[in-house]
Amino acid sequence: MSDDTIRLVTIGRILRRRWRLLAILTVVGALVGYGTSMLFPPRYTASASVLLPGQWEERALLTQAEIATSSAVVDRAAAALGWKGVSAGELQDRVSAKTSDGNLIKISGTADTPEHAQRLCDQLAQQFVTFAARIAGDSTDPGTTTGPDALRQQVADTNRRITDLANAANPGQTVESVQVRTELEKLRTTLQEAMKKLDQTDPAANKAGMVVMGPAARPAGEAPPTRVQLILAGALLFFLLTVVGHLTAARMNRRLRTEPEIAAALGSVLLGTVDVPGERPAHRPEGVRPRSGLRRLMGIDTRWDVPAPLMSTDEAGRRIRYQRVCARLRDQLPAPRLLLVVVLDGDDVARRAAGQLAAEARSGPCPSSSSRGYPALRVVGVSVSRPMVPDRDSESGAVVVLSPGSWTAQQLAAVAEACADAGHEVVGVVSAVAVRGRPTRPADRPPDNATPALAVRSHEKGGSA
Repeated sequence: MSDDTIRLVTIGRILRRRWRLLAILTVVGALVGYGTSMLFPPRYTASASVLLPGQWEERALLTQAEIATSSAVVDRAAAALGWKGVSAGELQDRVSAKTSDGNLIKISGTADTPEHAQRLCDQLAQQFVTFAARIAGDSTDPGTTTGPDALRQQVADTNRRITDLANAANPGQTVESVQVRTELEKLRTTLQEAMKKLDQTDPAANKAGMVVMGPAARPAGEAPPTRVQLILAGALLFFLLTVVGHLTAARMNRRLRTEPEIAAALGSVLLGTVDVPGERPAHRPEGVRPRSGLRRLMGIDTRWDVPAPLMSTDEAGRRIRYQRVCARLRDQLPAPRLLLVVVLDGDDVARRAAGQLAAEARSGPCPSSSSRGYPALRVVGVSVSRPMVPDRDSESGAVVVLSPGSWTAQQLAAVAEACADAGHEVVGVVSAVAVRGRPTRPADRPPDNATPALAVRSHEKGGSA
């Protein structure tokens, strides 16, 4: 798994074998999202549009949007609303403005109720139009004329002077008088055209004409993130974190999964693979921690990153595999002798396989037969953290029985070193694989492969399996 590419089949295996854990953590994530929504009260957002007549450049529109949310406008809106406990600084964080097509500025306000959001948005739009009109050139002092209005006044005065000069010119039909009047009329026309272009191109001339496009609509729903969105986000986040956590743990897993890797880590050869029907204990053994029941309830008491167990053959087929392992042990040894069967603590599948292997060795052919007898086997358990193998006495070798995907190369190397320290040579490795047992047949119904079973017993008595 650590060197394989993560594929959809891996995700599917997580969903099939960890669905209980995923469901529990998804519910926990939904509860966390609900708790988060309780910390943040609901918010409602209303919007109003302000029309800016005339021709505006994009930069000028952006400037007006900034003015709409400036402190000068927000402070005036806060003073007009007069909400207790809400300062202008808090309103500054609740308002926004953006430009849109058609010289429109969309002003939005967020509050704790739909009514407050509507009032805030309307007041903000009104204060923006008023403030824009003031900075466009309107003055509270009627006796003061500045900006474009002053320019228009000067143009009007100039037109009157032109008229006076034209009347004061020689009314006769001399060439000089006609030329003077013509030049004065050209000057008048030029001034009028310049003022017309100024009115069309200067946005400041139209700022006083901003229009609020109706009152803000009262919001019908909460502003995001809503309570439902927070609950769904929490559930999805916990679900994804659980899946990613499984994938990360699988990528970091260094347990050996193939028989050649296991045999190489122990410095020995593979004798064969045996099947062990999967079983669940009927009652909790002594010494098992109480939280093992919780692990079983959550579905994390079994590995998810191993292939699904195959369907087991019948009892006769399983015995054939054990007999072949015993036969290979007999062929490797010069004479029948006693061997240690080393099983690591916590490997229940290997422990049952070792017990079945020892029982099969005891029921094998007798040493006086033509095929010689099977070696005697004694099962011993070894701790994984501090492996300790009994010293060599009457035994003359060790056979390691384990299940693939359960131990790392460092752990197996420590077991091999412990066997060497005790004077035992690791003569072989047996891989124990959990399989699904077939349903039991009625006692009065003979098995389908009764004939091969008789052939197996002839092999046991007559020759190698």
